[in-house]
Amino acid sequence: MTDSFNAFVINKNDDESSKRKTAGAIASLSLTDLPDEKVLVAVEYSSLNYKDGLVVTGKGRVCRSLPMVAGIDLAGTVVESTDARYQAGDKVLVNGYGLSESHWGGYSQMQRVNPDFLVKLDTRFSSEQAMAIGTAGYTAMLCVMAIQDHGVKPEDGAVLVTGAAGGVGSMAVMLLAKLGYSVTASTGRVESTQDFLTSLGASDVIDRAVFDVESKPLAAEQWMAVVDSVGAQPLASVLAQVKYEGIVAACGLAAGMGLPTTVAPFILRGVTLRGIDSVMASQLRRARAWKAMAELVDIELLASLYEVRPMSELPALGEQILAGQVKGRVVIDVNR
Repeated sequence: MTDSFNAFVINKNDDESSKRKTAGAIASLSLTDLPDEKVLVAVEYSSLNYKDGLVVTGKGRVCRSLPMVAGIDLAGTVVESTDARYQAGDKVLVNGYGLSESHWGGYSQMQRVNPDFLVKLDTRFSSEQAMAIGTAGYTAMLCVMAIQDHGVKPEDGAVLVTGAAGGVGSMAVMLLAKLGYSVTASTGRVESTQDFLTSLGASDVIDRAVFDVESKPLAAEQWMAVVDSVGAQPLASVLAQVKYEGIVAACGLAAGMGLPTTVAPFILRGVTLRGIDSVMASQLRRARAWKAMAELVDIELLASLYEVRPMSELPALGEQILAGQVKGRVVIDVNR
């Protein structure tokens, strides 16, 4: 085992003329640089998520301390462990738990991790496939679980997925369709992604522009459930269309943090707005989500959902995901 390895490290931006307070680049680290945690993991793959884009480009103030290794998830093999739950050779993954915010993240060939953050990888998935699912797929599954726990069944009506061509959205379309729901996919890239979304199981693909305009407090009821990764005005417009006692699982803010809505959907239609926090979800919920995905995910279909890119391309990839130019999932090979 070599002592030297590469990682994508975030530091303070020395360019005082730049509006970006941090800057990231690949750097050579040693094992002594890593955090003092109980499990050493040889990382094989990570993935690209919206939050990763904010971190690697310096456009978001995500990192709570510097220097910080970016990457909100990782998958790899345990090399050393002083925790009885994990042994050398175990295949593991981490989603969330503040990786790249308050804990060093997955864009590193080696990483020391708090054992409480780890999940043992289901034997059905390789490390690459686990990161093709990654935080986005895991978050999508938490949204699906919220819909199921609310009691919504496939025969109850259509389910809308906003931001459907993105990581969370595309995984949500695939999972919901596999469970038998009729899925309407909303995207701003209908022409270029319609075939892709239909292949994942979407029954219909619509332009997100219909949700970008201010709506009445209540509109015609259309959706029994919604997976929303967009927020802002689109979420407000969607809420006005949710059926009586329907549910919206909200997990993102691609369009912004605001929510210009009224109480009408909640007090006149009994609509539930359910926030989905994937970062600090309990180990019980994590285990349930990954177990469900092991049963639901079609490996061949998953292969059509992602591409593998080297860690060296992270700066460009970060700009692309923030600009809404990434389709499906991007897996990051930290060893390239």
